[in-house]
Amino acid sequence: MADYDEVDDALSSEDELRLWTEMNECLVTDCSSHEAIDDALRIWLDITAKLRFRASDSQFDFLTSAEMLLESEIFKENKEYVRTQIIHSLLQEDEAGPLHAIASLLFLDGCTDESIFPYMVEESCFPRLLELIIARSEEPDPDLHRVLLQLMYEMSRVQRLKVQDLALVDDAFVHYLFGIIEGVSDDVQDPYHYPTIRVLLVLNEQYMLASTDTVVASSTNQPALLTNRIVKCLSLHGPLYRTFGENVILLLNRETETSLQLLILKLLYLLFTTKATYEYFYTNDLRVLLDVIIRNLMDLPDEKISLRHTYLRVMYPLLAHTQLNQSPHYKREEVLRVLRILRGSHNAHFAPADETTLRLVDRVAKVNWIEENEASKEGSGQAEVARKFLGISLSPSQCASSISVGDVAGVMERPGVQTPSRHATAAGDTGDGVDTSEEAAHSPTKTKRPLPAVPSHRHGIPFAQTPKFYATLNGEGKKVPPKAPPPRRWGRTRAPEKPPTETIDEAIPG
Repeated sequence: MADYDEVDDALSSEDELRLWTEMNECLVTDCSSHEAIDDALRIWLDITAKLRFRASDSQFDFLTSAEMLLESEIFKENKEYVRTQIIHSLLQEDEAGPLHAIASLLFLDGCTDESIFPYMVEESCFPRLLELIIARSEEPDPDLHRVLLQLMYEMSRVQRLKVQDLALVDDAFVHYLFGIIEGVSDDVQDPYHYPTIRVLLVLNEQYMLASTDTVVASSTNQPALLTNRIVKCLSLHGPLYRTFGENVILLLNRETETSLQLLILKLLYLLFTTKATYEYFYTNDLRVLLDVIIRNLMDLPDEKISLRHTYLRVMYPLLAHTQLNQSPHYKREEVLRVLRILRGSHNAHFAPADETTLRLVDRVAKVNWIEENEASKEGSGQAEVARKFLGISLSPSQCASSISVGDVAGVMERPGVQTPSRHATAAGDTGDGVDTSEEAAHSPTKTKRPLPAVPSHRHGIPFAQTPKFYATLNGEGKKVPPKAPPPRRWGRTRAPEKPPTETIDEAIPG
């Protein structure tokens, strides 16, 4: 690559116009050889790097210049070569300006053609992004940091990472990401650090997928398990990172993309089935989560059966292992009503229950404080009708069978697929609320309910220690952003403690 001119001051409007003119001229040049393409790409990269000194939104300029290149004849006629050159530049470049241009181009190109991200994994871009994010953690360039995180997220959620690449993620990197979420952010466009949260969620899924494989250590013939460092960090230092848990529940409350809902549910499943993290969340947050699960179980259309199964798999440990199992029991009657409907009640809006749904519902019903008494007899009768209708016969041992991590880890959905609403589809609107009562299910008109309320005060009293309460960031990308978050809450009085630096090698169960 050529040397990049240093620009000390913000660009004037005349300089900016000149740069855009030069970029347009270089992209319309007739490139008949690889050398000519290299020259055009070099000029494009040089000009785009200089645009970061523009006084206004430089991130918009990076995306605009990337779009100009993607729409040019140079790219359309030489896609494979241009992509290869750009990826190789990512592996070699260290300057902030060119890196920002390269990452923006790969991100935008991958949003329209997802084959780019698997190609990047094969070209060892994950270790490179890991290196860049760590190396630039101390530099005040939030836009570059965000696009690197977004690129890591998109690349990791469409392709299984190599085990050797995932093994490069260490405790320090995971603590660093959690620390970002706990830190104070002045970015009003991203008060929840969504890019950082998404990276943590997708890394957790990669660990779950890796745990289902038999990995043979290089030095021995014994299987070697890869430590899930996300769960490990929350198991050992959860009280330091409460804001992450709050934001995950807020994100699930608003998210409509099926794949991201599954990412969140997979982490929740591990947290609720790992003893060290049973009480990671505040009680009020758990109540909000239960409201969200009840609403979504009733609102999911019949074709989203895998997502419904995952919600039920999370619901059991949520009710059995967390503070919700303590008196006073929250929403017991609503939980029972949902279970009766899912078992196969005489409800015209729900198809007969399948075998897995019946098994999972029966498992939730066996939580100690969810005792159905007389109501259970009626529900069991309705479930039996559904079983006979489907030709299904389940023994008690089958109904109580355990759920493995592989059952949860294996549920996948293509990125970008939105979860339709049963209520909105039937009513012809796009409302978020749904009435979970059986009467409302039979009623021709349904009354909307608002989203589960998020407490305006701090989320209750933790079991371990008082939280550090801060703000976080909102990601950018191809998807529609979530609704505006609630008013920012402040409560930080001192900097969070640093976690211990010693390495703990043992894997966290789950």
